[in-house]
Amino acid sequence: MTTYSKIVGTGSYLPAKRVTNNELAAQLAEQGIETSDEWIVTRSGISARHYAEPEQLSSDLALAAAQRALEAAGMQANDIDLIILATSTPDHLGGFPSTACVVQRKLGITNGAPAMDVQAVCSGFVYAMSVADSFIKTGAHKNVLVIGAEVFSRILDFKDRTTCVLFGDGAGAIVMSASNEPGVLATKLHADGSHGHILCVPGSVDNGAVAGSAYLYMDGPAVFKLAVSVLDKVAREALAAAAVDASEIDWLIPHQANIRIMQGTAKKLGLPLEKMVVTVGDHGNTSAASIPLALDQAVRDGRIKPGHTIMMEGVGGGFTWGAVLARM
Repeated sequence: MTTYSKIVGTGSYLPAKRVTNNELAAQLAEQGIETSDEWIVTRSGISARHYAEPEQLSSDLALAAAQRALEAAGMQANDIDLIILATSTPDHLGGFPSTACVVQRKLGITNGAPAMDVQAVCSGFVYAMSVADSFIKTGAHKNVLVIGAEVFSRILDFKDRTTCVLFGDGAGAIVMSASNEPGVLATKLHADGSHGHILCVPGSVDNGAVAGSAYLYMDGPAVFKLAVSVLDKVAREALAAAAVDASEIDWLIPHQANIRIMQGTAKKLGLPLEKMVVTVGDHGNTSAASIPLALDQAVRDGRIKPGHTIMMEGVGGGFTWGAVLARM
């Protein structure tokens, strides 16, 4: 009998602090940085974003999303036998202990389940899903908690209006379980390190101090051009691997980075925009958290129903990209 991996629960969390474009523009104006709601919306489709409080870490956001996913799956924390957490903003310098291990402790998981972080920036969640799918299909694990969590507000240069207006904080989570019914139909992952310089945090740690910049840098036009191209290709690769036609996709859930990139991807796949889940307007770009946040919202508001076929795809620094085609 074939073993599949299936999404059996979703959850998400947004910090309480919501900052509109007008509020952010007012804050930036105090530093002599000019921007406006119209400028931000026209270029990105973003109207607001959420920021974590100073005491909130990625693990805190991840914990809340994970608890909601577990509740939706009807599971207890110790039913989980693997945790995979995608983040570019880990709790600890150097990334250890891993944020996944911190979440394991905060959830009270005591069964010795392995826990690990995945770093693929905005593609992190689809990377993590692909890893979880492989572990489940081999029989190594049965119930995997997959999380995307970010506090990108910590690495933004608020003197650079081209980047600081785009990103927000949040977390999303799913529980993937072994199933006799098809769930994940195909996954495809890629990377090309030669493009790493167009989206990165170029600083490093040297003798306990930051050498270089610790802020996010992005070459917007270069990222835009590459993203539209690779997202279309990787989606078609996943469709071909599953022998599914694009017309059979019920919902497209792309990484929520820029509405123009998202619309361009949908059009290339021949999908009406009504079939695309869009949360970027209210969340901004939450990196690895954006896909599970959008997925959870669409599941909870009733748009995504059991049996629906969904395409999730992301592209991020590295340069990384990937897609997951799944049946709910």
